[in-house]
Amino acid sequence: MSLLRVKGLKVHYGGIQAVRGIDFEVGEGELVCLIGANGAGKSSTLKGLMGMVQCSGQVTFGGTRLSNLATHAIAARGLSLVPEGRGIFGRLTVAENLDIGAYTRRERAYVRADLERMYGLFPRLAERRSQLAGTLSGGEQQMLAMARAMMARPRLLLLDEPSMGLAPLMVQKIYQTVADIASEGVAILLVEQNAHLALHTSQRGYVMESGSIVLSGPSQALANDPGVKAAYLGE
Repeated sequence: MSLLRVKGLKVHYGGIQAVRGIDFEVGEGELVCLIGANGAGKSSTLKGLMGMVQCSGQVTFGGTRLSNLATHAIAARGLSLVPEGRGIFGRLTVAENLDIGAYTRRERAYVRADLERMYGLFPRLAERRSQLAGTLSGGEQQMLAMARAMMARPRLLLLDEPSMGLAPLMVQKIYQTVADIASEGVAILLVEQNAHLALHTSQRGYVMESGSIVLSGPSQALANDPGVKAAYLGE
C-alpha cells in the first residue's frame, strides 16, 4: 500500500523548472532511492515534498493531500527531512538540537523516551550530548541531523545525500543506521549521488535526469541495467 503518492510534481525556481512533472510512490515501511547526476532535480524533489519551494502537482501522504500545506504542517503529518548539508544548529548543544526535532510533539514523557532511544541508536551523540553541535565532526553532524529528524517520529524519512563528504568508515556507520531505522518500519526516501550505495541499500529505485524520472524498478534490476551501470556505477 502506498504511503506517499506523487503525481505530476513540478518544482520551479523563478522561471527555471527543476522538476518536470514526475510521478512516483513510496510504500509503507519501504526504502526507496532516487538517484541521478548532480543537478538532476533530486534535492528539489524532496524540498517540493516538504513545501519548501514553489511547486505544483499532487502529493498524497497516508491518504491526505499535502499540496499547498506549509512546511511545518507537512512535518506534523509525519514527514521528516534530513537536508543536504545537515542543517544542524551549530551554536546549540546536541541535546538542544534533538529537542528541536520534537517541536511538533506535546507528549513530553514520550519525547524523553525517544531522546534516550536516539542516544541508543547513535551512541556517539550520547557521549557528546552537552557539546555544541558546531564542534562535531562531519559524520557526527550527519548522525545528529538524522536523530533530530527521527525525534519527530516520522512515518517517512527523507534523506538527502547522507554520505556526502564523509570518510568511508563513517559512511558505513551511517548506512548501517539507515538499515536499522528501516527495520523499525519507518519508510525512507533516499536521495544519493552514490548510486552503487543507494541501490544496494534500497528495495526500489528511480533514476532522474534533467528533472524527469527516466527509469524505475527494483533496485537490483536497476543495478544490473547496462545504462545505469555505464552512467552511474562506472561499469
